[in-house]
Amino acid sequence: MDKHVTVLIASLVFCLPAPAAAACSSESGATLTPLIELYTSEGCSSCPPADRWLAGLPPGKAVALALHVDYWDYIGWRDRFADARFSARQREVARRTGGRVIYTPQVVFDGRDFRAWSQPGAVMQGIGRVAAKPARAKMSLTAEEKSAGNWSLRVEGDAAPRQGRAVAYLAVIENGLETEVRAGENAGARLRHGNVVREWFGPVAAAADGHVAFSRDLKRADIDYRKAGLAAFIEDPDTGEVLQALALPFCPA
Repeated sequence: MDKHVTVLIASLVFCLPAPAAAACSSESGATLTPLIELYTSEGCSSCPPADRWLAGLPPGKAVALALHVDYWDYIGWRDRFADARFSARQREVARRTGGRVIYTPQVVFDGRDFRAWSQPGAVMQGIGRVAAKPARAKMSLTAEEKSAGNWSLRVEGDAAPRQGRAVAYLAVIENGLETEVRAGENAGARLRHGNVVREWFGPVAAAADGHVAFSRDLKRADIDYRKAGLAAFIEDPDTGEVLQALALPFCPA
């Protein structure tokens, strides 16, 4: 091949534009999206039915979080998804609502203990009731993949809390997870999980005018981003009232 042609081809190759980074975003609507929190543990024998229930909720109806607590780890099985911050949040929910004990599985719906979760009619009725309320905050979520498995995450929102205070949280959730439990109350069971919180950011306080904005970097090789997404919410830290919630699937290149 003529050396001039070779140089021209090489120049064309090096001038090709780099692939665009994968980016996705979502914005909240005018009505409230329900937030459902399940406090669960792989060391709890009564939790698998609740795990299956949460994973089976109709998509798009609510923002669902499986928060694995750590206070059952001592009985023989260490839950790899457990986080002391989730146990602390569950205690805070109990304090705000006047609860005397924390337990698993516990479902917190719209900031309140919800023991009727196993009744499909009650669940869908509750979702419909909350979803009919006007939202008291606006939110947007953005996720941009800078390189393989390296993401930049951003939350923005404007809230109108009654007491003039609001805080925002951001969670990375993953579906399709399985664990072979070898000890503890679920020894011998193969547990399947959905909506598992793998990363947790917050609380981030809103400014005096109700505006909140923050960015976080995420680089985790142990998350399958094809089965993962973001969940964010803004709440009143005094009452636990959820002002708005929002979800966003990752969109890896």
